[in-house]
Amino acid sequence: MFRMLLILALLLPGSAAQASESASPHHSKYAGQQSRAIKSLSAEDIAELKRGGGWGLAKAAELNGVPGPIHLLEMKDEIGLDETQRSAISAIYRRMKSQAIIHGERLIDLERRLESGFRDRTITDALLRASLSAIAETKKELRYVHLAAHIETLKILAEKQIRTYNALRGYSNPDPCANVPKGHDAEMWRRHNGCER
Repeated sequence: MFRMLLILALLLPGSAAQASESASPHHSKYAGQQSRAIKSLSAEDIAELKRGGGWGLAKAAELNGVPGPIHLLEMKDEIGLDETQRSAISAIYRRMKSQAIIHGERLIDLERRLESGFRDRTITDALLRASLSAIAETKKELRYVHLAAHIETLKILAEKQIRTYNALRGYSNPDPCANVPKGHDAEMWRRHNGCER
């Protein structure tokens, strides 16, 4: 029994210290990210930028019903794109992707340089301002490339194709009172959706 108590006494302080360390109110939500190659970009961010991916930069267009070229090409059959439309949208996509890769690589490089200034303690106020300005300009250009590609698709598509795109992407929000799903009792559906108020 004494031996067991002695073992517990030796183990508990370390365990308590470890528990209090991880439960510290000062523990940063960024803990663990200090091992990233570029602290402000995750490995997924870097991969997305290098491949010319959207990186969420075109949400203003996408979520307002303005289709993106890659998704149009992925759904070409469901949307009913003809050969002329496919060719035009492919050209938009290739142009967008090549420009996005250029700006993405530049952004990665600029973030790496900023990181280096802090890591090496060589950053100054002037360098910081210049660095942040270059990063902001590059992000602006990258976002422009993605959003401009969405605008270009509008000139190629019929309204029905745009509606189909938005429905397939899950963005359509039909009025439940006007659109009773097939197989549902219409009267019950309308009552459950508050259509009779």
